[in-house]
Amino acid sequence: MDLQPGWAPLSPPITLPAYCRASVLILGCGNRLFGDDGFGPAVVAALEREHPRLPPWVHLVDAGTGVRTILFTLALSETRPRTIIVVDATDAGRNPGDLFDLAVDEIPANKTADFSVHQLPTSNLLAELQKLCHVKVRVLSCQVQHVPDSVSPGLSPAVAAAVPWACKLLLEEIDSAHG
Repeated sequence: MDLQPGWAPLSPPITLPAYCRASVLILGCGNRLFGDDGFGPAVVAALEREHPRLPPWVHLVDAGTGVRTILFTLALSETRPRTIIVVDATDAGRNPGDLFDLAVDEIPANKTADFSVHQLPTSNLLAELQKLCHVKVRVLSCQVQHVPDSVSPGLSPAVAAAVPWACKLLLEEIDSAHG
């Protein structure tokens, strides 16, 4: 086959990640290696284990500490979920294990030393997705009991007890998203 000078094969088509094509995206944020900070990934793992047949329009991601990459992709994509639910641990001065919603503009900046949803530009990306891209953003938080300064995996009893309650709230949100 003769190829003309300057001819190059086309790049393969870009395939959007599944999380861009979902209607509801649940992002479990946090580091499993640092105690209660692993709440978000623990909730995603519980949903995957106990509810393996979620509707096909729901996508779960254990985002760990890499939520920024996902949010950048969503912000740049023309296809994105209608609803993004961020599940994360927070120290908001409440009782350990308390579950509560945070508005994007209320995300505290008290976790600036880690790679979390509480850090810029992550909170800015969530605000842009909500305001400019018309994506419904929910931040479901759990009050931590303790986040250690060094590696210490495992949730405290109070935060571990909140995992099934968080799953219940998320399943209700999923039901109402298409109900």
